[in-house]
Amino acid sequence: MRKLTKLLEGFYKYSIAAILLAIPLYPKFPFITIPGTYVSIRFEDFLLGIIVLIWFLTSFRKLLKLVKNKLVVSILIYLGVSLLSVVSAIFVTKTVVNYIALLHWVRRIEYFIPFILALLLFKKPQKGLLEFYLKVLMIAVFIAFIYAVGQRYFYWPVINTQNLEFSKGIALRWTPGSHINSTFAGHYDLASYLVVVLPIFITLFFVIKDKVSRIFLAATVILGLWLLVNTISRISIVSFLVGATLSLLMMKKYKAVVITLLISMLVFSTSSDLRARYTRIIDVIYSKIVVIKNVSFKTSLNVYAQEATPDPSSVRQRTSSANNNPTPVPVFEDRSTSIRLNVEWPRAIRAFLKNPFLGTGFSSITLATDNDYLRLLGEVGILGFISFLLIFINMINYVFVYLKKKNNLTTIERAFVAGFIGTIPSVLLNAFFIDIFEASKFAISYWLLFGIAASLIIYRANVQKI
Repeated sequence: MRKLTKLLEGFYKYSIAAILLAIPLYPKFPFITIPGTYVSIRFEDFLLGIIVLIWFLTSFRKLLKLVKNKLVVSILIYLGVSLLSVVSAIFVTKTVVNYIALLHWVRRIEYFIPFILALLLFKKPQKGLLEFYLKVLMIAVFIAFIYAVGQRYFYWPVINTQNLEFSKGIALRWTPGSHINSTFAGHYDLASYLVVVLPIFITLFFVIKDKVSRIFLAATVILGLWLLVNTISRISIVSFLVGATLSLLMMKKYKAVVITLLISMLVFSTSSDLRARYTRIIDVIYSKIVVIKNVSFKTSLNVYAQEATPDPSSVRQRTSSANNNPTPVPVFEDRSTSIRLNVEWPRAIRAFLKNPFLGTGFSSITLATDNDYLRLLGEVGILGFISFLLIFINMINYVFVYLKKKNNLTTIERAFVAGFIGTIPSVLLNAFFIDIFEASKFAISYWLLFGIAASLIIYRANVQKI
């Protein structure tokens, strides 16, 4: 019996490690293609399926007890509302293909599974367990860096799923000026992943005293910053700075905030592509302001600067000349912003207006909206939107209680919790411009780390006893 218990404990430990490594590092090669959608069944789905089956068979009673947890209840409410939305989309609004919408719903369940597993695993204190997973995370960042270098300098294949053709598993090559994806399905996925893990490593670096550990942490952060720079994701850069700052402030490392910001800005300034993208935003804003001012100035001249006794012939001549040769208005735009404002966001709003309470169902507004909040409103309506945000609201409530209480967490546990909690606003900021919670590589990894942090706060810090 003891041997079986130890065997299961080992399986639980290494199954989580397998998720932390395989999900971000294994490229999105399709295994079974689903007609009518970009989404395919892949290796990660089988991996999670096997892990969940064994966990379910061996820990069924423990799983039932988690229903008392507010975060688990929030997730179940969201899944219930989204299922109702799918049913409504199939039978009422008839805006989805039945099996595709249901598969999208099942995929949402898949995203939350690692959260439940982490919540169970960390309920009881296990010496060195968190440290083990932090090392696994560092290995994941290191391998992602190695592969990204291979893509940029040695033409290693890029597997991208950002359109129908690429999602078939076509091997591409990196071209100068383009984004780095590494092992991820897109540069936004990679950037968002780094937004979450880098503040954790930075916080640990300024908290722990072991010199060898600090060297490895510093190296991981530098490699991660290089990856983040080469994703050329403007919003993720801002999100990272916000997350790193909040994480360090939670640990009261005020000098570390200044050091981190200075080093980060120095690294970011080395990228000419990134500078060009930020400069383009400034140029677009400035150019539009100039155009608006010029139009306003000309309008005021036409209204107020009239001749006292105009000559009718001269007026006709100027009018005719103006009509024959109109001055072209210069057009300034940023491509990403233009697509969002003119195509994706209006499409989501139309879906929301069609059924405000339950939306038009998963997959009804195509693959991308580039705004997770509008996507939620469009696909699952107000009820789905509120139920999803309820997960974060409950977590934030736990955090406030945690900050007020004296807790028995170790230094590394407190640093991890601070590092992760500091990135919650960052991820929510990213969600304004990226469908980040629908990206499987990010979502599965994120909810796993979310579960670890939540378990440490709820059970180990005694915020809520169950």
